[in-house]
Amino acid sequence: MRTVDVYLDNRLAGQLTERNRDDYEFVYNAQYLTDPKTPAIALSLPKREEPYRSNRIFPFFTNLLPEGSNRRAMCANFKVDDNDFFGMLEMICGMDCIGNVTLRKEE
Repeated sequence: MRTVDVYLDNRLAGQLTERNRDDYEFVYNAQYLTDPKTPAIALSLPKREEPYRSNRIFPFFTNLLPEGSNRRAMCANFKVDDNDFFGMLEMICGMDCIGNVTLRKEE
């Protein structure tokens, strides 16, 4: 099982977990969820208490990944299989992403 923390504007919004290669979950952080001033991280993931479950990584998160030659170079540099989308999400933890969402991983 692998997990990354999801931040919006440097505030912990939730956690994305890969239970196995066909079982993914995103759950909002309780404090973030109850604050009426915090927005959903994406239109496709509105705020709710119930975890989101999917048999593939949610498109919102895969859209954070680099593409083309940048992806290939980063995967080679970090020794991540370019078919391992969760591994690539872990790879970009702490890096600037498009927009105000960042991913972090506890070491």
